[in-house]
Amino acid sequence: MARHDETMPRTNSPATRHLAAVQRATSVLDALGAGGRDLGTGEIARATAINPSTVSRLLATLTAAGYVEYVQETGRYRLGVRVIQLAQGALSRLDVRQVARPLLERLVEETGETATLSLPAERDAITADFVPGRASVISVARVGRPSILHCTAVGKVMLAFGPHGAGELPLPLPRLTAATITAVAELERAIDEARVRGFATAAGERESDLNAVAAPVRDGRGLVAILGLQGPASRFTPDRLDDAAPPLLRAAAEVERALGRPA
Repeated sequence: MARHDETMPRTNSPATRHLAAVQRATSVLDALGAGGRDLGTGEIARATAINPSTVSRLLATLTAAGYVEYVQETGRYRLGVRVIQLAQGALSRLDVRQVARPLLERLVEETGETATLSLPAERDAITADFVPGRASVISVARVGRPSILHCTAVGKVMLAFGPHGAGELPLPLPRLTAATITAVAELERAIDEARVRGFATAAGERESDLNAVAAPVRDGRGLVAILGLQGPASRFTPDRLDDAAPPLLRAAAEVERALGRPA
């Protein structure tokens, strides 16, 4: 029968040493990820407060496993392809709708207007989820409805932050309301403004009584989703569109962080 002290791990037991080793290894990976550039052994040791000889052994082990890559020309290290593979696997299982849903609800609480989540498709963006506004008169979104790139806030975000620009749109641009932008040069100015401000607006451009504001959600690969707010033009005026932009941008940033994009 085993003695009691053999069943209880001591502070210097192998289990404790292994845990400490894992913590040191993850500290090295964190340093490489936060550095934004290739790092030498000494730089990693200073960043992690780990003895350089220990860092060297950890790097050798992580390199052999593919988690770290040694750059022969510089003698420095960077994150390896195995880390990228693991990150992509985790992101592929993360449903952006699940992440965004509580933030849509918060946006409704903060603004009173209908909050939407759109996902980029081949040539436009499709409404994937929404939370209706709390006022007696609201704008109701429809899941599965595609954006129209040149006359919606979501569409302008697609053009500003997605892979296709205004120059690729088929001409002439159709006019849906008196406010619809139909000149490519004017649309490109609106897209440039969206890139600078970080969000896009549309006032009565698709439907004369509907105004909207939208912001991109990006990860390391590019545009992955678009958050939006929309409401009746009589209440959700251009001034209120600008007022709604800060909480919308905060929500988009939170989704980005949840998807693994650095701040």
